[in-house]
Amino acid sequence: MALPILTPDQRRAALQKAAAARQARADVKVRLKASETTLAAVIDESRSDEVVAKLRVVDLLQAMPGVGAVRAHEIMQRIGIADSRRLRGLGVKQVEGLLAEFADRPGRAGGVGRG
Repeated sequence: MALPILTPDQRRAALQKAAAARQARADVKVRLKASETTLAAVIDESRSDEVVAKLRVVDLLQAMPGVGAVRAHEIMQRIGIADSRRLRGLGVKQVEGLLAEFADRPGRAGGVGRG
């Protein structure tokens, strides 16, 4: 499929929209890293916010305090989440697995959004 030809104004608008989406996803990761939000809250937010829904799970996990690239990949492999999976594509069992993974750490997973 060929890409559509955009006018300069359409291109500028698309670039601004993409930049705003990247910034919103970065803000979510910063809030998570600073323990201003919980994993459960971000997962709930992804159900209603299209921008957050497009956040890759591996990036979300790496934003968790104490989780780096290796640990994030180990968690995803153990739960059965593909490296390319985004929050929107998580199944119920995968969400439960993620929340259970961080449930023993106060303030990290949160108790919201299990249903």
